[in-house]
Amino acid sequence: MRVLGVDPGLTRCGVGVVDGVAGRPLTLRGVGVVRTPPDAELGHRLVAIEQGIEQWLDEHDPEVLAVERVFSQHNVRTVMGTAQASAVAMLCASRRGIPVALHTPSEVKAAVTGSGRADKAQVGAMVTRLLRLDAPPKPADAADALALAICHIWRAPAQNRLQQAVTQNRLQQAAALHAAKTAASKTSTAQKGRTA
Repeated sequence: MRVLGVDPGLTRCGVGVVDGVAGRPLTLRGVGVVRTPPDAELGHRLVAIEQGIEQWLDEHDPEVLAVERVFSQHNVRTVMGTAQASAVAMLCASRRGIPVALHTPSEVKAAVTGSGRADKAQVGAMVTRLLRLDAPPKPADAADALALAICHIWRAPAQNRLQQAVTQNRLQQAAALHAAKTAASKTSTAQKGRTA
């Protein structure tokens, strides 16, 4: 599976591509940052992020886009910018029919380091180790994007099994409900026939 991880941000949007499957060594395909000038107009910054993400999609042709789920922080302005960059990345992937997966920061940290409270240095160190790199990717946004891709590769099989189980359960419930309605309808028809 090839996953493009995106650590969204208006000034620095981390991007990283990883190939692999759960339980096997992972392969780094590319890592970088899409940058926009902080003093540029918001619309221009979002277009620059779109163009950067589109280039990564063209070059690496990922099967899935893994994006950090935006969560509420104390600084609303930062959250808004992060959410806007995240939406641009999701739009780019969805326009191409590429599935989008969202992972919370704690999910990513737990998947990569074993602790949902790991700091950026720990995440960078584990990404370096898991991808057999000489040094942690810089800036931290790039390492975070790779961590998102790794998280998705490792969590996707379990998430798929869970989704299949939920779907199977819903189908069984629908079949049982249909059978109950059919039986009730037959009983009602039979009772009407006796009273006629």
